[in-house]
Amino acid sequence: MSQVGTLYIVSAPSGAGKSSLIKALLADKRNQPSQVSISHTTRDPRPGEVNGEHYHFVSVDEFKKLIEENAFFEWAEVFDNYYGTSRVTIEESLAQGIDVMLDIDWQGARQVRDVMPNAKGIFILPPSREELEARLNKRGQDSAEIIAKRMQEAQSEMSHYDEYDYLIVNDDFDTATQEFSAIVQALRSEQEKQAIKHSKTIKALLKV
Repeated sequence: MSQVGTLYIVSAPSGAGKSSLIKALLADKRNQPSQVSISHTTRDPRPGEVNGEHYHFVSVDEFKKLIEENAFFEWAEVFDNYYGTSRVTIEESLAQGIDVMLDIDWQGARQVRDVMPNAKGIFILPPSREELEARLNKRGQDSAEIIAKRMQEAQSEMSHYDEYDYLIVNDDFDTATQEFSAIVQALRSEQEKQAIKHSKTIKALLKV
């Protein structure tokens, strides 16, 4: 029996820092093998974003065709744009023992749990509403109108924190990164997974 990776659902209001935390986690070699799922989206790329690296940028017609083909684990419409998670890519990665991070909202999380109830949910909160708004403004990517809309959506998003297995408050980034890594390491140390990973060692130790 081969080792199976863990599917992580990581959610947070826009600006809470989940993308930065996932990036830091993947950069830590102790957390390998891990990868972030690259979602499909119909929104326009932001400055510095690369197709196939940050998102798969597709047209609305292309996205709807993928929906019809049942190509997504989950999909949702957010801020007038579509976002979706590829089913085949995730299943192949998990089968190879690779942990996969899904950066999705609470609606997508519910859809994923319906398909994969063993997925582990991690919710990331900002330390305060004031800090969240400050981070959104610091990005310099959105208008005041869009930021106001994101702040309204944030309260709705944050109200679903209790649907997740783990909760991280991203006040100090280094501390939040350590907490994130600790969750991953603890789950990898579960008896069943360790027994598969070290099956030869265990067999030799118990040999009569």
